[in-house]
Amino acid sequence: MTPVRPRLTLLEPALIERILEEALALLERPGVRVESAEARRLLQAAGASVDARGTRIPESLVRDALAQAPHEFFLHDRSGTARVRYGGDSVQFDPGSSCVHLLDDETGRHREAVSRDLVRLVRLCEALPQYDAQSTALVCADVPKEIGDVYRLLLVLRHSDKPVVTGAFTADAVPPMVALLEADAGGHIALRQRPRAVFDVCPSAPLHWTQFAADGLIRLARAGVPAEIVPVPLAGATAPPTLAGAVALHAAECLAGIAIAQLAAEGPAPVVWGGAPAIFDMRTGTAPMGAVETAMLDVACAEVGKHLGLPTHGYLGGSDAKVLDAQAGIESAQGLLLGALGGINMISGAGMLDFLACHSLEKLVVDAEAIASARRLLDGVSVRTDSLAVAMFEKTGPAGEFLKLPETRRLFRLEQHLPSNVIDRGSVRAWEDSGRRGVVARARARVAEILDGHPFPPPRPDDERERARMAVVGPLAARAGLDRLPAA
Repeated sequence: MTPVRPRLTLLEPALIERILEEALALLERPGVRVESAEARRLLQAAGASVDARGTRIPESLVRDALAQAPHEFFLHDRSGTARVRYGGDSVQFDPGSSCVHLLDDETGRHREAVSRDLVRLVRLCEALPQYDAQSTALVCADVPKEIGDVYRLLLVLRHSDKPVVTGAFTADAVPPMVALLEADAGGHIALRQRPRAVFDVCPSAPLHWTQFAADGLIRLARAGVPAEIVPVPLAGATAPPTLAGAVALHAAECLAGIAIAQLAAEGPAPVVWGGAPAIFDMRTGTAPMGAVETAMLDVACAEVGKHLGLPTHGYLGGSDAKVLDAQAGIESAQGLLLGALGGINMISGAGMLDFLACHSLEKLVVDAEAIASARRLLDGVSVRTDSLAVAMFEKTGPAGEFLKLPETRRLFRLEQHLPSNVIDRGSVRAWEDSGRRGVVARARARVAEILDGHPFPPPRPDDERERARMAVVGPLAARAGLDRLPAA
């Protein structure tokens, strides 16, 4: 008997249709601000109305783009093996991207991240099986901004075998990043056939595709590199105050991006119905990423994407707490669990604090435990024996001494998720004997254990793949004034 997979739904089918109806209406009135001349040209040639007031995209154009967009695609690891499935109800996790700060494990304070921090985070994520993909998780302050995007991608490719979720802060960074991925894959054809990375591309709410975002999306589509469209509507600030209204705006921005991508590509362009929506807290003027309503927005937005048969993504698992405390645990576990129950294909955000501005290695290992628990829930309840209980009682008698049964020894590892020692399930005496350590101390020890016990040596300079990568990055670094590559 196949176990029933638990599933969270927030939207009735009729409401999804209404959301899409209003999203399509928004694309025609008031339309979208599209700053990219190339994107406007593509849209206008396909039937959109373009003038000084904006770009109005007809429903027929959007429907044609949706018909062309692939319903699934795969990201591959360093060896070219498919590892991450974008599509259906597959659920996968990666650390959140682009934090500017790191929670220092010695001082307990936020500080600027540097290249060495990113390498340590990548090595940690590499050893944690709960993470299906890496991310370019940190912005490195010791690298010139003009090469920051391509350099952090280089560090991830050097120190990991896993697929990568990445992105760029400028459209000009996309071509060298694609060239770096081609070098890593063995050429542009190999990259098209076996992409290792997906790029986040973010429109600006409300209804604004900047030149940077639109041009980046076009370049990715023409290179055959998957694009994760990540709108960031803030309910009550840059989006309607109701959750349903914010979901409608999110849908409109995704649909406009899908239209641009499909028009730019020579064939079907792999795109993801992604997002990092949030509510706007009227008391503090912040966008809380750990709020339950933010998680609800992510799940609801993904429901709309699933209704259209598209791969999905959401930003969940981050916390607005500043340190690894009870608030961080509540918000992160809540988001990771709700995203998993929503069947979101890629859930980004683990390890993040302070409104997605700060990463923590300790939080990354704690969040890995929450992910493992969420995966166990998704596995559901299975029937593993012919008799559920009667046959076992026939063996034990009414005393029910199940510890003695061979079935117990055979089945308990299948039925139970056994967490690492980050989670304390021992007695209070054992806790006292071990030094009365709390979760932060146990997480810190786990980080050290992994980084000391899982070396990932950098590639040899004579490695063919490394030579190809450095042929891309070396000249860029030299022009930026770097005579030594940090943490290389």
